[in-house]
Amino acid sequence: MLRDKMLLGSHWKSRYKNTFGPDAGVLLWLCVVALLACGNGALGETKYVIQKEGEFDVIYNDTVTSENLTIYTFNHTVSRTKTEGVRVSVDVLSQNLKSPILFVVRQKQAVLSFQVPLILRGLYQRKYPYDHLGRTLCQPPTRAASETQFFFIDVSTLSSQDTNYQLRVSRVESFILQTETKFSFTASPSQPQYFKYVFPEGVDTVIVKVSSDMNFPCSVMSIQDIQCPVYDLDNNVAFIGMYQTMTKKGAITVQRKDFPSNSFYVVVVVKTEDEACGGPLRFYPLRPDELIDAGNRSKTLDVVVSLAIKSEVYVMGMLLCLGIFLSFYLVTLLVACVANKRARRRELFENIDDTSPAETDKVTASPNEYGSLDSTVSSEAVTESAPSLDSAASADHYMGREPFKRRPIVTQLHHTTICIERTGWKSAGRSRQESLSSIEEDDYDTLDDINSDKNIVRTKKYLCVSDLSRKDKRVLSKKYQIYFWNIATIAVFYALPVIQLVITYQTVVNVTGNQDICYYNFMCAHPLGALSAFNNILSNLGYVMLGLLFLLIVLKRDIVHNRALACNEVNALECGIPKHFGLFYAMGTALMMEGLLSACYHVCPNYTNFQFDTSFMYMIAGLCMLKLYQKRHPDINASAYTAYACLAAVIFFSVLGVVFGRGNTVFWIVFSVIHILATLLLSTQLYYMGRWRLDSGIVRRMVYVVYTDCIRQCTGPTYIDRMVLLVMGNIVNWSLAAYGLIERPNDFASYLLAIAICNLLLYFAFYIIMKLRSGERIQCLALVCILFTAVVWGFALYFFFQGLSTWQKTPAESREHNRDCILLSFFDDHDIWHFLSSIAMFGSFLVLLTMDDDLDTVQRDKIYVF
Repeated sequence: MLRDKMLLGSHWKSRYKNTFGPDAGVLLWLCVVALLACGNGALGETKYVIQKEGEFDVIYNDTVTSENLTIYTFNHTVSRTKTEGVRVSVDVLSQNLKSPILFVVRQKQAVLSFQVPLILRGLYQRKYPYDHLGRTLCQPPTRAASETQFFFIDVSTLSSQDTNYQLRVSRVESFILQTETKFSFTASPSQPQYFKYVFPEGVDTVIVKVSSDMNFPCSVMSIQDIQCPVYDLDNNVAFIGMYQTMTKKGAITVQRKDFPSNSFYVVVVVKTEDEACGGPLRFYPLRPDELIDAGNRSKTLDVVVSLAIKSEVYVMGMLLCLGIFLSFYLVTLLVACVANKRARRRELFENIDDTSPAETDKVTASPNEYGSLDSTVSSEAVTESAPSLDSAASADHYMGREPFKRRPIVTQLHHTTICIERTGWKSAGRSRQESLSSIEEDDYDTLDDINSDKNIVRTKKYLCVSDLSRKDKRVLSKKYQIYFWNIATIAVFYALPVIQLVITYQTVVNVTGNQDICYYNFMCAHPLGALSAFNNILSNLGYVMLGLLFLLIVLKRDIVHNRALACNEVNALECGIPKHFGLFYAMGTALMMEGLLSACYHVCPNYTNFQFDTSFMYMIAGLCMLKLYQKRHPDINASAYTAYACLAAVIFFSVLGVVFGRGNTVFWIVFSVIHILATLLLSTQLYYMGRWRLDSGIVRRMVYVVYTDCIRQCTGPTYIDRMVLLVMGNIVNWSLAAYGLIERPNDFASYLLAIAICNLLLYFAFYIIMKLRSGERIQCLALVCILFTAVVWGFALYFFFQGLSTWQKTPAESREHNRDCILLSFFDDHDIWHFLSSIAMFGSFLVLLTMDDDLDTVQRDKIYVF
């Protein structure tokens, strides 16, 4: 009902004195006076107060000037069990306003004020005006069963001209969100929306999902506690609660323990600009105070609140994870038991056949402190003899040499160790052992006569393992043990600050509520304690458990081999690939550290800490290549210090690429040049077996070689096999360098890892091909490991390329790739990648450990180098 114009004073006081009481009347009077006193003498200009009793869903077309103040009075009933949303919509009908209209909404426990046109700022102080506004009023909880509450809307302006506006107050339908019920709505920068959700009984965690069919405009979803005011504008939505930017998809997991009132607001705000979501940035305004038309930035969205998983699912996920990897321990134990049983049975028959006086020269046994005979057996020595003879004969035929004599046998029977030395091997084994005992690595590398011998030996056209295993085995064992101790030291110094940093990251996320810091798969991120995505951390357990299992397998082989050496078994001294386990220990440690650091990375995955997830991947790839090379080049393999220095350089370039490589042409040119030069230097080192020098005369020697071998007379390469490998390696690396220079991928760390993996696969394929070409064979266990690992790697890569998130894009764009869980409603595709890749790496390590077991009974001068 419209009242006549009245003087400011008696009417207001008399009308509401009985309704609110004397104290409330005084307070309202002071509020009105304070509002009119704002702004350069406004109190003197405002002469009249117009009061209206407002009604819901009625459009009021009114005019306001600096001389009058319009007050609308509304009332509605609220109850403790039912919350009713109220929305105020305002339109300014006048154009080219010099002064905005001020709207103040006064409630029982809150005050909301805004101006129309609403000016929202973007980047670089861009200003966007909005003439149409819609705001939802905060609804504080009430303790009464039912209560009628009044609220007032004051309309004023400093403009002396008549300003037309429209006002409408309406009730919000579906203000209370229901579990598993989708609700659609429309929002814009000046018309944000928020809804209330109350936790049902027995529900502790829910997932709030907001989706849209439109990429842009960019929007923000926020979870806020039930308190006033509600921060629902672009410039203040980040002040409180949890929030994240979104384009098509967004999700936040909410726990009851974070909200004492057992309820929360879901706030959706459309941003004034799209730059935060990866959209285009508008032009810079020519004048600082120029207003920019934002255009139509309305967006239709859907919101649904889903129940999160229960604690039983957490338990099932952990049990499944433990069960999968503990099964590998069980399988390993069964295989070891079966192998030992077969070995003992075979040794029993061999002992019966080989203990006749006609065939045995000497049988020695070592008593222990109890008077009985000690029992040791070498797993490397327990192999089938006939196939080994065939493979050795094939190698002899390939190398043009005489066949070797039958191998010695080490037998174990009823805890008794019997070392049997064949007639033709006794003197050779003793002379060989004596020659080895006087050789130290440093002396061997510094004496001039030994250096000349190196040049003779290592430049032969056909090299045998015996030519490159002349150093003292004890010295080499210590040399390769340094790999393990160095990587253990690196792991400690690297892991401790990483753990400290990611804890800080998680704390920042929990305190600020900024969900854009971390690139989770928010559709399947299950919190536990302070951790936001426990499932992504748990799935890395496989790396640690299988790395530990590999260390135990290597330790067992190491102990067996040392026992064989202590027994002076000729098989251990003279046959097979020299056994050095230091690199294997380093590989197992690296696999465990990969699991730990990958878990640290997934505490808060983003581009600044992606190095945590890749550093030990570089280590693993490098150590595998070194182990392949060490198998047949034990004397000339790189030292631990050189190897880790090179890997440190790789990680250094990885950091530079992540920080400076995105779109930087200069960086890619420099890196490509270094990549090609490093490939050439390494190729030269491998081709000449280290017998070359990088000095001032290198150019002259290169010209001489080209002249003599290509111009004066055309001759083929001396080492054809090595040349084939190095040519293929150079083609691959030059192609990768060209791809990087042309495409300049944003994910430099993955690009660098791809280079390492491609080189490792190339070298491994070459090794297998040359092994088969030389007449050697792959035993059943190694063949099973190869096939099993290849299949698992195939499935693992499938899940890896699903791409549930990517820090190469903005957080909002990354969330477009988020998907629901696929296993037990607990693990997502990336978790399956963790499972399968850990198994595949473990299988790859077993392949390297067992692939040359067929040579354990072949003399080293019968095993050729490739």
